[in-house]
Amino acid sequence: MKKFLTSPLPAALLATLLVMPACAPVSAQGRDFSASERQIGAEAHPQLLQQFGGAMQGKAADYVKSVGQRIAGESGMSARPQDYTVTLLDSSANNAFALPGGYVYITRQLLALMNNEAELAFVMGHEVGHVAAQHSQKRQSRGLLTGLGAAVLGAVTGSNLVGQLANTGGQLLTLGYSRNQEREADSLGLRYLSQRGYDPMASATTLAALGAQTALEARLAGQSAQSVPGWLSTHPANVERVDRIRKEAATFIGRAGARTTNRDTFLDAIDGLPYDDNATQGIIEGARFRHPGLRMQFQAPQGFTLANSPTAVTGTRGSARFQFGGGKPEGQSLAAYSARVWAAVGQRQPPQVQITRINGIETALSAVRTQSGRQQVDATLAVYRWGDDAWYQLLMLAPAGQDAGFQSLVNSVRRLTPAEAAAIKGHRVRVITVQRGDTVRSLAARMDYSDDQLARFTILNGISQDTVLTPGSRVKIITRG
Repeated sequence: MKKFLTSPLPAALLATLLVMPACAPVSAQGRDFSASERQIGAEAHPQLLQQFGGAMQGKAADYVKSVGQRIAGESGMSARPQDYTVTLLDSSANNAFALPGGYVYITRQLLALMNNEAELAFVMGHEVGHVAAQHSQKRQSRGLLTGLGAAVLGAVTGSNLVGQLANTGGQLLTLGYSRNQEREADSLGLRYLSQRGYDPMASATTLAALGAQTALEARLAGQSAQSVPGWLSTHPANVERVDRIRKEAATFIGRAGARTTNRDTFLDAIDGLPYDDNATQGIIEGARFRHPGLRMQFQAPQGFTLANSPTAVTGTRGSARFQFGGGKPEGQSLAAYSARVWAAVGQRQPPQVQITRINGIETALSAVRTQSGRQQVDATLAVYRWGDDAWYQLLMLAPAGQDAGFQSLVNSVRRLTPAEAAAIKGHRVRVITVQRGDTVRSLAARMDYSDDQLARFTILNGISQDTVLTPGSRVKIITRG
């Protein structure tokens, strides 16, 4: 979470994305970006950067750009590879997507899950394939915008602005591609991969690894795999899809040309990459959120699952939801600021505000009971006077009369001491060399997690629990700091 809550894509831009005329399904050979495609991408790009943590800089970002542009050169379009804007996003979501006009994105979390350059090239090729085939212009509007808790909050007031407070940022944009479009993008990505001389089987190992990671995240969150946001929720994978691409990839085996993976080059590029939450945007540790830059901490009630994004921190437990975000006071009182938040979520008559102090912080509390379909819902708002130019609000929602433990959440917000803030370190990818005597289990024990170390390690490295590690080979682990 950054300092202030930001807004998602403007409605006008979203409407443009939806109503762009579909073009005839012709080959991308010789086709350049149209003026409308370039305009849409150029307008959406800075806003998407804002929603997904911004563009990363450095060796990993430069590497992703070079691979992405090389793969784009295989698309057969007349647009030059350098006309593609390839961006590594500072986001902990497993996601990749593309926009008209040659804008291609991948998050650092998804990059870290891969194990060689060929796998990266396949994902880049898949997204370039969507651009070349103009899938975004042909897609239906379903699923264009999603946000954690947006449906629940929207049901309270019927206001689309509620979704702005609920969306997690990292999962803001989903493209709703059809099954046939996904298959076409897979095939195009595989073709570009092979034309560039990469191992075509990287297409299958990529999808298999993403499926395993999605299943792991779902299990850790106590959810179904379909409910976990990420690349596979917007680009659905299943056994049939993996089998299909594996069979298709087999037809490329034996054709002329090198079949490289460039594993060492890839591992060199991602060594030291932030993983999970970036400390600059705050760290989630179980049910606790801490932000060293803001010197802030709060603790969610038991059973809540937290999600961090550049715009807000959200928590979910069943039908209960909360969101923690920030804004500028603009010379307003706590009561006026609270009324502004209520108005933003569609509550025309703001409830009465109670001013109190929580952990030394002046706080405004207000609550309202409203109808959501056939069910009544309690909405509670806490606004904290954090500083002269930054206030923070905690918006909570639960079925009427249900004790979601929100009082403990409200009371847990406090300032960190300078020493506490300085001690917070985020996760990073570390590439290590296997030594004699190392095993999958001994290296998994070095993963900086308190749960499922073995599954996390094997999925991260694309191996099984029974893999015999070779001394001198290289693997990834996740460490602190």
